[in-house]
Amino acid sequence: MRYYLLTVFIVASLAGCVGKPPVEAPPAGVEIEALKRVQWDQVDGWLLDRPAAALVTFQQSCKAIASREKWQLVCAEADKISTPGEKNARDFFEQNFYPYQVRNSDGSADGLITGYYGPELSGSRIQTEEYRYPIYRLPDDMLIIDLDGLYPELGKYRLRGRVVGNRVVPYFDRSEIDNSDMPLSGQELFWVKDPVDLFFLHIQGSGRIRLPNGELVMVNYANQNGHPYRSIGKLLLEREVMTRDQMSMQNIRKWVAENPEAGKQLLAENPSYVFFRELSSEFQSPPGALGVPLTALRSLAVDPRTIPLGAPVFLSTTFPGTDFPLKQLMVAQDTGGAIKGEVRADFFWGMGNAAGKIAGKMKQEGFLWVLLPKEELVDPLQSQSENSALNDGTVN
Repeated sequence: MRYYLLTVFIVASLAGCVGKPPVEAPPAGVEIEALKRVQWDQVDGWLLDRPAAALVTFQQSCKAIASREKWQLVCAEADKISTPGEKNARDFFEQNFYPYQVRNSDGSADGLITGYYGPELSGSRIQTEEYRYPIYRLPDDMLIIDLDGLYPELGKYRLRGRVVGNRVVPYFDRSEIDNSDMPLSGQELFWVKDPVDLFFLHIQGSGRIRLPNGELVMVNYANQNGHPYRSIGKLLLEREVMTRDQMSMQNIRKWVAENPEAGKQLLAENPSYVFFRELSSEFQSPPGALGVPLTALRSLAVDPRTIPLGAPVFLSTTFPGTDFPLKQLMVAQDTGGAIKGEVRADFFWGMGNAAGKIAGKMKQEGFLWVLLPKEELVDPLQSQSENSALNDGTVN
């Protein structure tokens, strides 16, 4: 059996391994290399923000983290504030948290801040001549293999594959899924008009489908095919199709539209493929990795190896394409395949095309301060299973 699982690992590795959610950062009071305790007046822009909106967003986080020991007291205090205002919100954060500046492994404190959004696509529940491109649910034949039991050293990996005869092989990549054979026929959730819009839905991980009758339905990341993500933007840069100054989601979309055959080949060069689930009508904004609906302009995607999901995070950066300051309190409620590193974050701009235009231009230098509860309540070596229950990884 051990040799069989090892074979599975080797074969599936050809398609890429998807890491399991990492253990979250230590609780307040525990110094680690990436976090440096500072005073409130060292948080750049702290007094410039209006933090009531961030408190409401944090209260949403508490629906997911209040049962976790180190967050119980601070979430109980947040729950007492029924009408958040600017003064009582600021008092709440200053009285219950310590600020920690996030630093990179080389000791620097600046990093990349990008933006993301929830796209809206025109779609249908049935295939028509107008709606020809499928959004797939999690396929019935996809295996998800954990290696924790027999190979602890590989326990952070989760492998995807399928059974062919008596062998487990890598799951279909993008080019195989999208070819004319349609190997996932019967697994469609919706059909949409535009393949480029569908591609960007995969990158964002969540979005809305506008049906012909005007109904809006939210779809959200369900899982991924196990193949590594390959950035088409990076490919365009390497091939000198665009310069860094030209690079944006809008320009990529324009280039693909103007070069339909080359554009189709370009999209196929990203083998990663995302599967979706339909959410109930109560969701007007997509849930992030924390499981609560994201809040436009206040939710942040982070790398949870440094910043714990659910924690308030103060961001100091600039608005996309300008030098105008953007300094405000956010809440870490999401993760993303490209959000790796200490000082690295993705700013959620909201739903629809207007949010997408701003998000696609955001590539700013920024600084982060994570707020952690003053009470040191638990051992810093937190249970990994507790974190895994809250974060199964989304793609942004």
